[in-house]
Amino acid sequence: MVISQQDKITVSQTVIIVTNFLLGTGILILPRTSVEAVKTPDVWLSVIFGGLVAIMAGFVIVKLSREYPDKTFYQYSRDIIGKWTGGLVSLLLICYFLTTSGFQVRSVTEVMQFFLLEDTPLWATAMVFLWCGIYLLVGGINPIARLYEIIFPITVLIFLLVVFMSAGIFEADNLRPVLGKGLMPTLQGVKTTAFAYTGIEVMLIIVPFMKRPEKAFKAALIGISFPIIFYVITVILVIGALSIDGVVTRTWPTIDLMRSFEITGLVFERFESFLLVIWIMQIFSNFTISYYAAALGLSQLFKKNMKSVLFGLLPVIYMIAMTPKSINHQFQVGDLIGNSALYLVGLLPVLLLVISKVRRRRYEKNN
Repeated sequence: MVISQQDKITVSQTVIIVTNFLLGTGILILPRTSVEAVKTPDVWLSVIFGGLVAIMAGFVIVKLSREYPDKTFYQYSRDIIGKWTGGLVSLLLICYFLTTSGFQVRSVTEVMQFFLLEDTPLWATAMVFLWCGIYLLVGGINPIARLYEIIFPITVLIFLLVVFMSAGIFEADNLRPVLGKGLMPTLQGVKTTAFAYTGIEVMLIIVPFMKRPEKAFKAALIGISFPIIFYVITVILVIGALSIDGVVTRTWPTIDLMRSFEITGLVFERFESFLLVIWIMQIFSNFTISYYAAALGLSQLFKKNMKSVLFGLLPVIYMIAMTPKSINHQFQVGDLIGNSALYLVGLLPVLLLVISKVRRRRYEKNN
């Protein structure tokens, strides 16, 4: 695949793509899932440790991608482990991206129906979301990056404004004692919090699109650092306001935090709508880049036109989104995605990097 200069993206655009892909449903549910795993107020430490795991995974992914700077994972995996095995692994990654895309569509429809559009059927919201996504994607990765550049500063501004307004109901005692039960509960929660950082795998796809691929790890590091900050602030404020006992009883604890306070005298007295606005934009970012990654994979794997693949996948993503029968089933799909990421993002790049290094050394030795 020869990538034109029009499809090349800058280091800052790469950072924003990584950040927007990592930020998603985790903003709303991470406080609950992490507290369920840790069962102590030290969840914020688990979030930091999970971020460090994501940084290590990002380093391996970038190291692997830099071995083949002009190729995506779908192309160089076949060079490393053979045409058929590489093709099968690529199909698994494509299915992962498709499931992620459908999961994000269903997540946004569930939240919008629960909080904003109670009488609107899920399929109607999903179709609007899907068609807006494909309208963006047919332009290629450059329009995607430029849209994310608009979304990101809005997200930062509104998120910090809304979250710190909740400081009035924050109780520091809800975060004490620090490490009261030792370090082990915190470490046990790392697996759960690490799932919130699934998204770094996008570097498997976008390194060849970078104008300066030698800066790929710097972009990945900064791109992961923003979600770490966002998640730590979110978890601390949600637990500080609601306590660990209050968090585990709520489906969307972050939104419940925003609904638990009012500031009278302003034009807006309730602020959860602002949080929903930025969250919907982040979900749209997550949905579109995973949709694009899946379509790119099928296009390269079967040598088909990208636009045709995009339209062909539209009903597939819709069916994936509509498959869960309830919100509990939806969360089970999220767990499946997280467990799949453990192997596809955590173990597979390490294995491919080792095989690539061994084969390269043998080649150099024989020549």
